[in-house]
Amino acid sequence: MDNNTSAQQQLIAAELHKMDQLFSGLPAWLARQFDRKSGGFYYAASSRELAAPVPDIESTAQAVNMMERLGLLGDMPDSVRQQMIHFLCSKQDAATGCFWDEQPAMREDEVMVSRAIGYSINALRKLGGEARYPLPYVQGRAPLYMKSAEAYGQWLRSVDLSNSWRGCDRLSCSAVYLKQLDHRDEQAYRDVALQYFEELQDKETGLWGDGSLYVKISGTFKLHLFYQHFEAGMPRAGNIYASILRALQEERAEDMCYIRNPIHLLSYIKPAIAREELRFIIKRTTDNMRLLLRADGGFSRELAHSPAAPNIAQVKRGECYPVMPKPVYLSLGKIEGDMNAATQALLIRSLCYRLAGFEEAKLPVQASDFFERLGQ
Repeated sequence: MDNNTSAQQQLIAAELHKMDQLFSGLPAWLARQFDRKSGGFYYAASSRELAAPVPDIESTAQAVNMMERLGLLGDMPDSVRQQMIHFLCSKQDAATGCFWDEQPAMREDEVMVSRAIGYSINALRKLGGEARYPLPYVQGRAPLYMKSAEAYGQWLRSVDLSNSWRGCDRLSCSAVYLKQLDHRDEQAYRDVALQYFEELQDKETGLWGDGSLYVKISGTFKLHLFYQHFEAGMPRAGNIYASILRALQEERAEDMCYIRNPIHLLSYIKPAIAREELRFIIKRTTDNMRLLLRADGGFSRELAHSPAAPNIAQVKRGECYPVMPKPVYLSLGKIEGDMNAATQALLIRSLCYRLAGFEEAKLPVQASDFFERLGQ
């Protein structure tokens, strides 16, 4: 390693240390979101002030992910583990195999429905539990577009991409149903999707759909989740990287997703990144995250506040998308930390260490203290 490379490594390490300092209050904040009565987690502190406060599926599964990244899952008391398993299992509907939150509007949002299946199954696996009932496809309750590969292709082409983020999210969430098919059928559906996605990709930017640069990067991130499900490489990775650099240099990141999505994309497409460019990427990422750090120790999804209904937060003021779902309110939308932003912040940190090629430093959190604080 020459002197210049060594110096760049030291500068990158210094930037990562600055990022680490943003998380000093996060473990205590996370512990406070636990509901001792149900075994679930609230989305934000103000969630308890709703007329009918109930912890939700995504927040509970995100808490599992955060505890895993903080190295706490192995020390979780069995009483807490069983309570969380019971909470998630109680959300599964025997008739459909789906996982439902209390709010009826959640069932009308196709993205929330598919996310709840994936989140619940993954969280239960990490906790050592399993679903009580067969999943929707096994019960013949998958969406109508899953009746054949041809019908699936027609549905893919019908999805509006005028807002790349929302449209690509709808496309990507179909993967949860493909993963329930047998191998031969899964491959046929997957091939239909990947061929369509490559046709649709912008050949110059490497991005998909319409909207601002960050909106298109966020849509591309959502499609990357589909590619990741099937361990497929994304076309035109170099173009995607160039678009990400331009966004970091020129655009304002007003949403934690705009900070996380570029980093997550980079970790998947693995472009050749010069050390000086990597230092810039990590520094800009840290600076953007600092703007979303709140006094309670958590992070907000948006600069102005934490969105009360995160299911519609993809489409910002001044933007539009046809036939948006009804808002599913999880909090009062105050200037406060929320589970969506917090889980992304921890993931961003892990991904930045990975991009730098460094072993991830352990954040200072004591498991005994954390579990003693749960729900206080």
